[in-house]
Amino acid sequence: MLRSLYAGISGLRSHQTMLDVTGNNIANVNTTAFKSSSTQFQDTLSQLTQGAGGPQAGVGGTNPAQVGLGVLVAGVSTNFAQGSTQATGRATDLMISGDGFFVTRSGNQTSYTRAGTFDFDAEGRLTTPDGSLVQGWGAVDGQITAGGQLGNITLPLNAVSPGRATTTATLGGNLPSDSAAGAVLVREVEVFDASGAARSLTLTFTKTVGGWNVAGSDPQNPAGPATGTADLTFVDGVQTSAGALAVGGIAVDLSTVAGSAKLTTVAVTGTDGRDAGTLESYTLSKDGTLIGSFSNGASVALARVVLASFTNPAGLEKTGGSSYRATFNSGDPQIGAPGADGFGSVTSGALEMSNVDLSQEFTNLIVAQRGFQANARIITTSDEVLQELTNLKR
Repeated sequence: MLRSLYAGISGLRSHQTMLDVTGNNIANVNTTAFKSSSTQFQDTLSQLTQGAGGPQAGVGGTNPAQVGLGVLVAGVSTNFAQGSTQATGRATDLMISGDGFFVTRSGNQTSYTRAGTFDFDAEGRLTTPDGSLVQGWGAVDGQITAGGQLGNITLPLNAVSPGRATTTATLGGNLPSDSAAGAVLVREVEVFDASGAARSLTLTFTKTVGGWNVAGSDPQNPAGPATGTADLTFVDGVQTSAGALAVGGIAVDLSTVAGSAKLTTVAVTGTDGRDAGTLESYTLSKDGTLIGSFSNGASVALARVVLASFTNPAGLEKTGGSSYRATFNSGDPQIGAPGADGFGSVTSGALEMSNVDLSQEFTNLIVAQRGFQANARIITTSDEVLQELTNLKR
């Protein structure tokens, strides 16, 4: 009789745990990157009332007789299935598509999370809402070394992109073949020295009988005034000359210039030099790279967010704040770049939603409630039987 009482009590406890887990899932239905949990039950040790008997000559074997002693919660497992995408439009909101966790650090504690609600603090460090610092690889001169020492992802607010000396310039378009001999066209090309100081390179096009002569002049060249000349020839509007001109260390590419009639469209199409620039904005690419955009048009890699993967993600321990901590059964974290083998990609301007299935959770509520009621009836029935037993003697 007492066995049924305690079996009912174990059933109440276990189904109360199921209610707790289900209630927590429903409460976090709108929590960013929340992963739902489920409860697994197992029976307890059964009491042996009769052992098994082996078959004998003329007598068959007998099976063991056992009475169960109730139920226990075998474990609470976490479902790491991908949640839906919620677009936010904020550049610092990151979503992992696939496997992996962001690495964060608070003091000496390293945690892992899939909630990518990040922002920059007053010192330019990428942080979580609770102030933990997002970890990654830093860049040196725009180059990121994968597999290096992890550090804080920092946006250098006062960063300067240094100037770059111009070494090449490209012109395109058309020189009119029907111009009179001696006609002159002048084009100014803005070029830079190594410090980012701008100056003008003058290209003078003079019509000749056989085509066009190009004279380059760079009077402010740091190495001294420089000049250069080249002749451009055309057949049916297509250039047949080398189309190259060198002026004081600057290679001018004229190979795409055409020579048809009535069109004067020759113009500068590009140079490789630039002046110094300050940081204006930033973007986060799919491989987790933080790219700074500077006022001089340069785009420079500043840092890269890393991801951590685990052999057994279900072995991670929840620590609150949508974060996890590694345990002995989760395995050691493997660090890698987003998009690498075994790691998901990162999407900027979006967040991963909770993977809680409300229809399933409400069904679990009904199952847990009925299971709780049924086990309560076990206790009620056992009590009534005990009452009848005590009433045998009046």
